[in-house]
Amino acid sequence: MTDILIVEDNAELSGLLCDFLRAENYTVSTAETAEKALSLYEKYGARLVLLDINLPQLDGFAVCRKIRQQDNTPIIILTARADKEDKLNGIILGADDYIEKPYDIDILIAKIKGIFRRRLALDVITDGNITLNLADSSVTKDGQTVAMTAKEFELLKLLIENKGQTLGKDFIFNRIWGSDSESEPQTLTVHIKWLRQKIEEAPKAPVKILTVWGKGYRWES
Repeated sequence: MTDILIVEDNAELSGLLCDFLRAENYTVSTAETAEKALSLYEKYGARLVLLDINLPQLDGFAVCRKIRQQDNTPIIILTARADKEDKLNGIILGADDYIEKPYDIDILIAKIKGIFRRRLALDVITDGNITLNLADSSVTKDGQTVAMTAKEFELLKLLIENKGQTLGKDFIFNRIWGSDSESEPQTLTVHIKWLRQKIEEAPKAPVKILTVWGKGYRWES
C-alpha cells in the first residue's frame, strides 16, 4: 500500500509535491484524473489522499465520495476553489481537511505528519476476540498470538474493516494481490481457507468469514 496518493492534474505541481513528500520518506503515487485515481486506489489503496477538486471529467468531489463509500482513509483537499459551498461540500463528503492553493508546503507536511501520528495511535483493530495491531502486523485471538503471513494479515484486515459488507472476489483479489499479479484467483480461496483455520472455532462451519455464493466474502462480528 502506498503512503500517499496525489490526485492533481497540474503535472508541475504534482511533481514538486511528490519530491517534497519523498524527501520525507513517504511512498507516493500520482494520478492526473479522477478515473486514474480511483483505479489506483482500488488496486493498491493509500494511507492518505491529497485531492484536487478541478480535474478533467469527474471532479475531486466524486473521488472523495467514492472513497468514503469504501473506507475512512484520510483525505486532504488541495484546491484553488475557495467558495464556502465548496468547503462545506468537501466536509460533508468526508474530507479531513480543506486547504486552499497556494499553500505552504511546510504546513501541509506538518498536517500530514499529524494525521499519520493520530492514525498510528489508533492502529489497533479489535472485533470480538480478534485483535489486529497494524504497527507490527500481528494478530491475537483470545489474547494469544496467531501466526500469519503478510497476505493473510492484509486479507483479514480488509474483511474486518468492511465488516457486514459483502466484498466481491475480484475486488478482494485486486486489493490484496493487484490486478497485474501473477497469482491465480484461486489463491484467494486458499487464503480464506487458511484464515478460517486460524480464526474460526469450527473452520468447516464458519461464523465470522462467511461465503456469499456467487459474490464473495463477508466478515460477521
